[in-house]
Order: sequence, then structure tokens, then C-alpha cells
Amino acid sequence: MNTNSLPRHPRTGVRAVGIVGGRPVYPIKGGAPTLLEQRDEIAKLLADDSYDGDVDELIKRADDITAKIEQANQRDTRLRQLRTATLPAGDPQPNPGQRQQPGMQPDDQGNAHPVTAAEAFVRSKALESFRANGKRGQFGVDHRVAPAGTVTTGTQPQQNTRVPGIIPNNPDFPLLVANLLDRQTSDGTTLEYMRDTSGPQATWNKAAVVAEGADKPKTGPFTFDLITTTLKTVAHWVPITRQAADDNSQLVGYINGRLTYGLDYKLDREILTGNGSTEMQGILTTAGIGAYQPASGNTDAKLITVRKAKTQGELAMYPPDAIVMNPLDWQDIELDTDANGQFRVITTVTDSGAPMRIWGLTVVTSVAMTAGTALLGGYRTGATLWERQGITILMTDSHADYFTANTLVILAERRANVAVHTPQAFVKITFAALP
Repeated sequence: MNTNSLPRHPRTGVRAVGIVGGRPVYPIKGGAPTLLEQRDEIAKLLADDSYDGDVDELIKRADDITAKIEQANQRDTRLRQLRTATLPAGDPQPNPGQRQQPGMQPDDQGNAHPVTAAEAFVRSKALESFRANGKRGQFGVDHRVAPAGTVTTGTQPQQNTRVPGIIPNNPDFPLLVANLLDRQTSDGTTLEYMRDTSGPQATWNKAAVVAEGADKPKTGPFTFDLITTTLKTVAHWVPITRQAADDNSQLVGYINGRLTYGLDYKLDREILTGNGSTEMQGILTTAGIGAYQPASGNTDAKLITVRKAKTQGELAMYPPDAIVMNPLDWQDIELDTDANGQFRVITTVTDSGAPMRIWGLTVVTSVAMTAGTALLGGYRTGATLWERQGITILMTDSHADYFTANTLVILAERRANVAVHTPQAFVKITFAALP
């Protein structure tokens, strides 16, 4: 570089010693050598054939200065990129101190994607356009959050879905009955699956020790039924004023607090008691599930009844992982005391917020389960929840006289059904009547 072409400092008149990141670098009077001065000095020594010093040390110094100069260039590049960065249209950031609007926060992993159906709705471009058009017409937003471990498929032409293989057991700690099941995505509206009707393992497992040269036993027979059904739609709607529709907080409240919760509540009922024809296939209405009831005159406490039913499930070779019961029955179990007045299930009422478990089973309470009964089973082993879509949210002003009343409609729906492919994995419990 020709140093005579370098600019001079506008105040001191000192000529720059080099250019870094497009900016001139001036020497500091009485200070340490600049990076460029050090670079030039080392370059001069490296080019000197008569240099008799430590060449390895000189090369190390050269590498160090090169790295520092590259770092300075990177900082300058990042600074220029930061100063020219702009936000995309329609995604304004809050002013300093302004509270973040619902639905605009990242998820637990820091990703900017919405994590609930309500957040997807309030952040959608469709809602933005709907508001810009004076809230006229209709639009919808489909949102699905795949549970951990869920395998999904891409968009394909609609076709029947036939369930292959055996579903492994992998219990977790859910809050809803639906989360006890293995959950998969269907790529059609018709669902076909094989239901195992072979009965207890003792009736078909013929494995035995065989003498050398002797014939080996044949295991079986295995029996399966091909079940063909359709996915069912669960839906409901609520009215909302135009003014409330402009408020993201109220939209999130309506969708999460009323619509989404309502769909989850109904889904739990369908999983347990759906009739399998006009409704989803309920586990309790599926032929072939086990049953346990104390013998006539037996007044076992509900705590003991659950333990004996668990043994029945284990003897059927499908170890249970959870139990669903009515809150009144769980209340009786939690309040069961010994002769000294000590609680049997919990040692102190301060533990009531802990995960609900009994005999190693996850407990889910639901008013969808009739009081006096319970459903114990290997839920992931025995059934799969197939969903065609997640929760779809629709909004429109085209309903009855709502347009003139400044009122909109928000509708939520989902399509799903339950494949109870291994009924033997479940045991219906009927508790003895209290004396």
C-alpha cells in the first residue's frame, strides 16, 4: 500500500498508517504501536532474508496480528449490518417498557413461532388482512402442535390410513386423557386399522423347550379384525364484538379459555365413551376390554380395588401405565385413612399439588368418567389417537344478523378418531358400593 495516498487526520494533520474495515487508522502519539504498525514491522522482518532471530516466534506473532485484524474487520461488518437492519412490515416491536402483546412471545425454546392455536390466530397474516378490510368476510387459521415423539406425514392425496405394526409403550405425565394415548397424523378421512382379538397370551403362546430333533410347536392362532371408520369433526363457536376482536388479549382468552378448552374437554369424553358410529370410538365401548369388579359381598376399599385390577392387566401381558377415574373416586382414595387417622396415599395435605400417582400409575381425573368406575390400562400400547388436522380457528361476520350488530363469530374445530387396536390392554374397574 502506498502510504502517501492515505488520508490525514482533519484536526492534527497526522497521516493514517492504514485502512481497517474501510476506516483510516491513525497512530497514537506516545502510545503502543497500532495493529497495522505491528503488521508492517513483522512483515518487514519476515521479508528480511538476513533475519537471524527466532523465526517460529515471528510466525506466531504474525498469526496473532492477522487474527486480531480479522476480528476488527468482522466487528466493523457487524456494526454496519446492525445499523442498516430494518424490521419487516407488519411486525412492529414494542416501545421500551411496553408490555409484549399475547401471542407475540417466543416459545420455551426461544423460537418465534406461535405455540398455541390462539397465538397462531392472533399472529396470522389472515387476521391482519381481516382487520385491514374492516373485519368483513371470512378467514381461517389451522394450527397443530405435534406432541413430543409424534411422527407426521406431508401433504399427500387423500387415501385410507392403515395402521401397521405394534405401538410401543411409553407413558408420560399428562393432564388430559388424550395425552395418555399415542398420537399420530392421518393423511385421509377414512381410517383402517387391525384390532387384535387373539385374547390372552396364554391362549396362543405355544413357545416351549424342545428336545433335539423333535418338532417345534406352532404358536397361534392369531385373530385380527380389520376396522374401518372415519375421522369425526368436533366443533363449536362463540360470538365476539368487533371491538373485542381488535384486542389480542381478548382473542387469546376467547380461543384458549373457551374454544380450545371446549374441544379438549369433548375429546376426552369421546376417547372414553364415544359410541364408535356417529361419534369417535370410545375405549369403554370397545368390545374385548377387560373388566374387574370385587366379588359380591367384597367391600374392598377403592385403593385396594385399583391394585387388584392392575394385577389383572399385568396377567394379560399388557402392563398398565395410567388410570382415569372420576374426581369423586379419586377423592375417596386420597382421603382413605388407616386406624390411626393417617392418609394412606399422601402423607400430608401439602403434597396435594404433586403429580397424582397410585401404585406406580399416572392418575388422570375427569368428569367424563362415571363415578364408581375407572379405566386402567396401557394407554400407549392399546390405542392411538389419529388426527387429520390440529385445531382450526375461523372468524367471520357472515352469520344471521351479526353484521348489523357489530358482532363476529369465532369457530374452532378439529377432526380425529381413536384406534383401539389392542383392547386387552385396558381394564374397566367397577368399585364396590360404599357401606
